Amino acid sequence: MDSPSNATVPRGFLLQGFSEFPHLRPVLFLLLLAVHLATLSGNLLILVAVASVPTRPPMLLFLCQLSAIELCYTLVVVPRFLANLAAPGQGRGSPISFLGCAVQMQMFVALGGAECFLLAAMAYDRYVAICHPLSYASLVTPGLCMRLALACCVGGLTVSVGLTVAVFHLPFCGSHLLVHFFCDVTALLHLACTQSYADELPVLGACLVLLLLPSLLILASYVAIVTALRRLRSSTGRRKAASTCVSHLAVTFLHYGCATFMYVRPKSSYSPRQDRMLALIYTNITPLLYPLIYSLRNREITAAIRRVLGWWRPGQVPARTAHEP
Repeated sequence: MDSPSNATVPRGFLLQGFSEFPHLRPVLFLLLLAVHLATLSGNLLILVAVASVPTRPPMLLFLCQLSAIELCYTLVVVPRFLANLAAPGQGRGSPISFLGCAVQMQMFVALGGAECFLLAAMAYDRYVAICHPLSYASLVTPGLCMRLALACCVGGLTVSVGLTVAVFHLPFCGSHLLVHFFCDVTALLHLACTQSYADELPVLGACLVLLLLPSLLILASYVAIVTALRRLRSSTGRRKAASTCVSHLAVTFLHYGCATFMYVRPKSSYSPRQDRMLALIYTNITPLLYPLIYSLRNREITAAIRRVLGWWRPGQVPARTAHEP
């Protein structure tokens, strides 16, 4: 690696993407385009379905925000990547400006962070619903849901701005070629001329705030939920209550598992090409899985989706959901 004395302030970077595999690019473009369109359709369908429900319980409001985050999450990364795959003769990679790279990273971290906080808020919702069912309506109100949603967005935005400023103040050496298809934190740190672990402290701090703090809140919620379920005498009631948590747990493990594996590790363990392949999965496949997980497991979402699809079929009267009079 070059020394910090050879560092420069780059005018921009080159996103290598998969330019070293020219024969693979058309196939990858078609595959990712299909996945991207399916992801957009699934999340848009959930947004429209939730908007069509006259009275929305708190969990539907949280799911609506989750779908909105996933929608923006993919739009930050995938369209540019698809355009780069479709563009012929880019040589070593696709250029991106210094400011454009910073904005992309900031938005990506902000949305990912907002999702971390939102999953903690959804765990609290499940805790109140199972442990304090009689007080649920008075504790988890639409006003509280809106405040929690706003706090999730503000928290993610605040941490992302601080992390972006810290990363882009680092000196960069060499060719400014990012072995990645977007401006990810690990790819930028790998390119930085850092000689000490002190330069990695902002990333560690962001991980503590975005991953450790919400995961502790989620863990505490589920410890209380398991304790409450053990007290139930009816096995049917236990299964019914536990089934309401399955979707949330699946999404939580997917999101936190990918984020922890990618970002909670020292710079010395970074492998650009391996990280690029993993990023291909968590920016394309996992956002596609989330709508499927919730639409298959949540009766209210399933009923709302059927209702919307019923509206789109000419001459069919939309079915009523459980929340309609």
